[in-house]
Amino acid sequence: MLDGFKKFILRGNVVDMAVGVVIGAAFAGVVSGLTSAFLTPLIKLATGGGEKFSSLQFMVHGVAFPLDNFINACISFVLIAAVVYFFVVVPVNALVARMHRADKPADPTTKKCPECLSEIPIQARRCSHCAQPVTVMAA
Repeated sequence: MLDGFKKFILRGNVVDMAVGVVIGAAFAGVVSGLTSAFLTPLIKLATGGGEKFSSLQFMVHGVAFPLDNFINACISFVLIAAVVYFFVVVPVNALVARMHRADKPADPTTKKCPECLSEIPIQARRCSHCAQPVTVMAA
């Protein structure tokens, strides 16, 4: 039982996925730090002062809902999504397209009978279903 578990864990896909999750979490921390250390002060400058952005909130039944952390989280999400898209998804799609571009479709081995529309071999002179003469296609 443990041997099967060991084979599963040491499979390339599982290890690659675990590494990706760890690196993704570390990257999310870096982007969150960038957002709170650099982008939030820039937003504060753009809104005209430090306290305006920090005090941005709305009240419901006397409970304050601050919006500054939510805006920081939204900015972090957009930055992480952009990085993942432009540095992971686009290159992988280009690589897959390049790999499949070399594959050309196999030559057809059958054709349709013009009379009964059944599939017959390319070199057939007569349809095996309706016995209608058909033209032989050049090879």
